[in-house]
Amino acid sequence: MNQTVRKLRFLEYWRIGEQESWFTDMAAEGLHLKKVGPFFAHFDKGEPKQMKYRLEVGVNKKITPEQVQMYKENGWDYVTTVHVFHVFSSPIERNAPELPIDTDTQSLGLGKLGKKLAIDCSIVAVALIITISLLYYIGFDDGTPTLYLVKGMVFQQSILTIYVGYLTYTTLQATKSIRALRNNLIEGKSIVHYTPWKKRHRLNSILNTLLITVVGLGSIVPIVQLIKSDTQTLPEESSTLPIVRLADVEQNPALIREEPTYIRDNVEWENKYTYDWSPFAPVQYDTDENGLIPVETWENGNNEYSPSLHTNVYQLTVPALADNLVNDLVSRYLYEVRDEQIVEINHPQFDRLIVYEEENRKRVFASKDKAVMYVRYHGHADRKLLLDNIAKKMHLISE
Repeated sequence: MNQTVRKLRFLEYWRIGEQESWFTDMAAEGLHLKKVGPFFAHFDKGEPKQMKYRLEVGVNKKITPEQVQMYKENGWDYVTTVHVFHVFSSPIERNAPELPIDTDTQSLGLGKLGKKLAIDCSIVAVALIITISLLYYIGFDDGTPTLYLVKGMVFQQSILTIYVGYLTYTTLQATKSIRALRNNLIEGKSIVHYTPWKKRHRLNSILNTLLITVVGLGSIVPIVQLIKSDTQTLPEESSTLPIVRLADVEQNPALIREEPTYIRDNVEWENKYTYDWSPFAPVQYDTDENGLIPVETWENGNNEYSPSLHTNVYQLTVPALADNLVNDLVSRYLYEVRDEQIVEINHPQFDRLIVYEEENRKRVFASKDKAVMYVRYHGHADRKLLLDNIAKKMHLISE
């Protein structure tokens, strides 16, 4: 049994002369064309031979036995079909005459292919508009594109948009090229059978490899995100998690955790942490913590003091995203607050620090190197103590 060798093929199948030259050069290396698939050309490995290849335009994808026999009698062996292009081969020593050109038949075949490509082009163009619209809606509609990018919510949609955009471009190119080929045929312009192919084939191979890699990554990322994502009950004792803890902020030994009111999947949702991953933020935490100090009350004196803390933590792979991420977090969580109520502070322990305070509520947005943190605190503790704890925890992931 002959060994089959697969090589990334020309996606631009309408470049007849270049493909004929490619098949001829492969045969000289001992690789003889067997068939052409969607992405690869299949060759049987054998003895090197001097061969000629020709691509003839047919009306249909299938060639009749009578046509195969007619070409064989003229010294040409049928090999395979690519779209409406029938591929024939002939050894040099056979000295076979050039295939006769049936202008009417080839024009009809190219016309049918051109109409199909025009329809395909319209379909993929509509698909591109839809994917771009979805990408805009997911990542840009609420004005927080960096946040969505970091959380990995637009990664797959971006990859899909790139793929559909590339597909739209290649389909449009195919439509225009088939129309030009048909016009040249009608005008009697002959095809140059020996055309340099290596430069274009190398470029196509690089582009296709990149496209396959990007699409492959786009398929793997959501699987990795699903595997890595985890939600657990937040432990009461202090831990090495890079999150601010309520006990460290309150600094009161009377702080306790109330009996949980909502437990699902063995998780106490009033006191939980969620870990997530994305290519742009491989470390992400989303936490909620609620406590009770029975010996204290709120200012009204009627209710027991029950402080709470919510934290979002991001460790970025690209530190340059930090500023935009801070801005997006402010837009997301302070969208109802007037700009003059939001204070940006120069602080030696942070690259950026934005604070919003209202009665017993404090919201802090901070960045340091590749670490970004958002903290929402409800309680009596002063701002300095809260900031000191934020700086301490951010140090764990900022380097």
